[in-house]
Amino acid sequence: MERRDRTFVALARPRGRPGQTKREDTLVEQNTHDGLIGARVRRKEDLRLLTGRTQFVDDVALSGMLEAAVLRSPVPHARILSIDASEALEHPGVYAVVTGAEVKAAVSAPQPVIWRMIPDQLIPDGYPLAVDKVRYVGQGVAAVAAKDRATAEDALELIDVEYEELPPVATLEDALAEDAPKLYEDWPSNVSGSTTIPKGDVATAFADADVVVSETFRFARQMGTPLETRGVVATWDPYTDQLDMWLSTQSPNLARDLLGEVLGISVDKIRVRTPDVGGGFGNKFDFYGEEIVAAILSRRTGRSVKLIEDRMESFVANAHSREQKIDVELAATSDGTITGLKATVYAVLGGQLGTVGIGPCWTTAALMTGPYDIANVELSVVGVMTNRSPYGSYRGWGQPKSNFVHERMVELLAQRIGMDAQDVRLKNFVPPDAFPYGSPVFFYDSGRYADCLDLCRKSVEQAGWLERRDKARADGTAVGIGYSFHVEITAFGPSRILNMAGLQHSGFDEEVVRIDSTGRVTVYTGQSAMGQGVQTALAQVAAQSLGVALDDVTVVVGDTDTCPYTGYGTGASRAAAVGGGAVLTAATRLKEKVLRIAGQVLEASPEDLVVEDGRVSVAGAPDKSISMAEIGDASYRRMNGLLPESESPTLEEREVFDPANVAFSYGCTAVLTEVDTETGEVRLLDYLIAHDCGTVINPLIVDGQLHGGAAQAIGGALYEELVYGDDGQIQTTTFMDYLIPTASEIPPFKLEHMATVADHIPGGFKGMGEGGTIGGGAAITHAVEDALSDYGVSITSLPITPPRLLAAMRAGKDNR
Repeated sequence: MERRDRTFVALARPRGRPGQTKREDTLVEQNTHDGLIGARVRRKEDLRLLTGRTQFVDDVALSGMLEAAVLRSPVPHARILSIDASEALEHPGVYAVVTGAEVKAAVSAPQPVIWRMIPDQLIPDGYPLAVDKVRYVGQGVAAVAAKDRATAEDALELIDVEYEELPPVATLEDALAEDAPKLYEDWPSNVSGSTTIPKGDVATAFADADVVVSETFRFARQMGTPLETRGVVATWDPYTDQLDMWLSTQSPNLARDLLGEVLGISVDKIRVRTPDVGGGFGNKFDFYGEEIVAAILSRRTGRSVKLIEDRMESFVANAHSREQKIDVELAATSDGTITGLKATVYAVLGGQLGTVGIGPCWTTAALMTGPYDIANVELSVVGVMTNRSPYGSYRGWGQPKSNFVHERMVELLAQRIGMDAQDVRLKNFVPPDAFPYGSPVFFYDSGRYADCLDLCRKSVEQAGWLERRDKARADGTAVGIGYSFHVEITAFGPSRILNMAGLQHSGFDEEVVRIDSTGRVTVYTGQSAMGQGVQTALAQVAAQSLGVALDDVTVVVGDTDTCPYTGYGTGASRAAAVGGGAVLTAATRLKEKVLRIAGQVLEASPEDLVVEDGRVSVAGAPDKSISMAEIGDASYRRMNGLLPESESPTLEEREVFDPANVAFSYGCTAVLTEVDTETGEVRLLDYLIAHDCGTVINPLIVDGQLHGGAAQAIGGALYEELVYGDDGQIQTTTFMDYLIPTASEIPPFKLEHMATVADHIPGGFKGMGEGGTIGGGAAITHAVEDALSDYGVSITSLPITPPRLLAAMRAGKDNR
């Protein structure tokens, strides 16, 4: 099933002048006095959020609305022999019950898998509820719509399901065993598919290497845990066939398209409204069966149906992520030059493929080289089905694991040849004059990696970390410093490239900027607001581009009927880069029209006009001016004498931005850590990130995103793990078991910024929403190893729990 395909590389080459092969980095100074782009302004949405004037999906209450609940499988692997829902249907207050077979009969297509980057991959048909077989604990089997949630849950207990239990395939090793039970009987094995990404001559690189370093890394299963669980309110009118859905999603346009595909109705009959989203983290990008179930229950009953998952359900019904096993070999010369890299990523998928399929695990392989110029690579990914919940999206989308691998291998190589790890990094970084640089899959647009590493190291020195470490060690305390360097794929958008890579959807962004009759500005966007500050960021771009006050700009989100189409939704660190670039272009064109109108009124050339604080004036003659409100009035209401005959009424511009390429942000993370050698507890003392995301729109938002991402990196490095038993039963179903870091575990954060622009993105914006998440695991690991240097500890798996760390300390001593 292996296929070597480099189509993506060829298509991803950035456009440029004939013969152009390199570019000079453009540096942007962030001057907050020059305008709103780069200014530390408070988020416009915070007042509403902090005062409780928000509406989340569970706040939606419609007339005659029913509530639904889902019956979920208690066993990981079994045939469904029969389902008897008669008693549930007779229960007072119950309006409808549906089973998997009934849902399958009501839809036109199975659940979508939109990422298909392995051409020969086996992709099973999955449905919103299990039909003939259950393949993971928590898989939906039946659903009830009743007068309220309590009644629906009572009715679930009356549904009688007869199972024929089958041997569970609980682990990766179980699934790959020669005599393993098959999750899909018509498949040759439990392997869904595999592919290899090649570059150069790997065999020669390893044959000629002075040193070869090998290691196996493992990553625990995790999930995003947004404060708000997933939810939907569906109204499918039986008379008009219109489906109106309130949905907590990061991708309203994608959700509308997929609803139409699965339900077999045209999208003009579907409206998706997204209220405030109480955190997404990738979980709410994926498209779930519950959306379809709620719609079908609504059509059956003729009533609106609300379906909100509870917290326990979220542990089995939400997308899982992160779990992988990676075998790695690295070839190098004695001076630390990395000449070759081989890796096999084993993706521990669930019992059914999620919306993004093997996408995150493929990304792990595709970005395995990180910031390093490695001429020869062979990067494979193998997708393996297990009786676990489906694999899906989570912040970082495969990149935290690729970063952990390449940074750990750099450290291991440095130890093997007796060289400082930072010198190994500097020797192998992609140099500034090599951009745009072709990695095994992507083209990196710009970067100054050595400068960023130097900034991080100097900041560590200035913060006194070295002295703190030395003093602590002198007092007998195990304290260490660790580094990690990461790249982050952002501005996810080039539609044709993504289509060729296997994405069954577009990536462009469409934005509308409108000035109304009173001179106020409205930006309509298909992005989702989920606490990340996108409304403020887009408002800043529009306000500066038009020359109006920030308070005069409103950003409207969350309605596919009124907002424009955004291909991939809000995720993949794309909202500020792709959305901001589109707003900037539309607003710039709109400003040109404003200046033409003002030029006729003021009897001046548009080139001689300036716009400031919503007033257009002649440069050098501020008394000769006209307000944006007057221009708005002339464009909509009183046109005689003010609106030129050559100009059409209204003030609106629409921009569709489909970038030529993605953009790469990057950064260096440093961590100061203390380890209790008796208990194995790791305590983070300080945390620093030096980062470059091109032009910064709002430093406060960038800092907040990096802080939040780092908190999730800390959780993945030290605490978070979804545990399954040998019987396939999930053992982690509450926050008593699934540990997430609290304020007590989060250290102080310090951030340093550089700005190397993306010259193919209007404004030079790059994304940064996942940057804090990517580099944290490796940096924490290196800090722990540095703190325990006397023990010879080598860490190859995450999270670093106290029992595992104590075992590693014992093993390290035994091996010395």
